[in-house]
Amino acid sequence: MRALIVGCSGQDGHYLTRLLTSARVAVVGVSRREGPTGGIDVADRKAVDELVNALRPDYVFHLAARSTTRHEALFDNHDAISTGTLNILEAVRLHAPEARVFLTGSGVQFRNTGAPIAETDEFEPSSPYSVARIHSVYASRYFRRLGIRTYVGYLFHHDSPRRGAGHVSSIIASAAARIAAGSQETLEIGDVTVEKEWTFAGDVAAGIWTLVRQDACTEAAIGSGVAYRIRDWLEVCFTAAGLDWTKHVRVRQGFTPEYQRLVSKPDSIHALGWQPQVSFIELARMMVDAELARLNSARARGDQ
Repeated sequence: MRALIVGCSGQDGHYLTRLLTSARVAVVGVSRREGPTGGIDVADRKAVDELVNALRPDYVFHLAARSTTRHEALFDNHDAISTGTLNILEAVRLHAPEARVFLTGSGVQFRNTGAPIAETDEFEPSSPYSVARIHSVYASRYFRRLGIRTYVGYLFHHDSPRRGAGHVSSIIASAAARIAAGSQETLEIGDVTVEKEWTFAGDVAAGIWTLVRQDACTEAAIGSGVAYRIRDWLEVCFTAAGLDWTKHVRVRQGFTPEYQRLVSKPDSIHALGWQPQVSFIELARMMVDAELARLNSARARGDQ
């Protein structure tokens, strides 16, 4: 068995690669920056067509995206998500029609009233990112009519020590570790009452693998279905570092969050037998410990 992972350099690609390799699936991972041919732009139709034709994979996972909802990323999101999806699906139709194709969806592409969101809920084009995600879902449904086995997993907030430094979870975990290591900084943070999920990225990768290996369900929200406040994340991260967060954090006044609550209703994926294994507290400890280990290693090398 062979799998192609497009967008392999992020946290999802990392954990999915580990999981598939342990399942004895040969993995070929590509991104703009790395891959067997030195990097492939998923928006390049000829390059994608040639790659799929050469590999004839059994599974294709499209994880590539710009993880931002800002308008400035309009065309980057369109290229990676919308155009990339069409390029992959058409290449599969032409060269690997028996392959199973996974497309990443997101909780932010739905109309959000604060209630738990299921895969059957209404879409809302609230940002360029959500527009691109919505387009990719309709492309998936169209190619499904052509006989291609496509799956969409709507991913909600998930983290790991490999999460990018600009995300709030990493910002908090890293600050807690630095302060525990002696930094005198004060962390400034926005609205700490915002609620979201914190699911381990490795567990989400297992949910993706669960989804594509069956035929009863083609789209599913993949998440814990449990919401926590950013305040809760602050508390568990700073506690993991042996600190009281209230002594080291300043809440920014007048901050307007993108949403107040975003949480999944993962009944469909749970019915397939998948459940997250890493708890909220375990994830916080994992991320803080990883940052502490990095700081200690840097100190041992004499890095500044």
